[in-house]
Amino acid sequence: MPIYIIVEGKNDRSRLRRLLMEDVEILCTFGSLNTLKLETLRNKVGDEEVYLYMDNDSSGKKIRGILRDVFPDAGHIYTRKGYAGVEHTPDEYNITQLEKAGLEEYIVYPEPLPSF
Repeated sequence: MPIYIIVEGKNDRSRLRRLLMEDVEILCTFGSLNTLKLETLRNKVGDEEVYLYMDNDSSGKKIRGILRDVFPDAGHIYTRKGYAGVEHTPDEYNITQLEKAGLEEYIVYPEPLPSF
């Protein structure tokens, strides 16, 4: 069963890609939405499990609102207001948010730093 996460941009996708297994597909809105893009996302996701992870700014909130209507059963992942978007959210915080969403089985945990 595929899992989809929709983010705003390619840098957001890159940030999350290194934390998630390859079978989690990360789709981008590229910061804007139109009818064709919404239809493409809807067709790609179908009835599969989907999560929305947008920046915590006015643009991200607007995109989340539109996607919430298209994907009413979507899970929601949130970044902290103080971070400059998903792409600048520390890995530790992203991991915590992915765990809260119930995605721990898909997380690729980074190797712990050696202690001296």
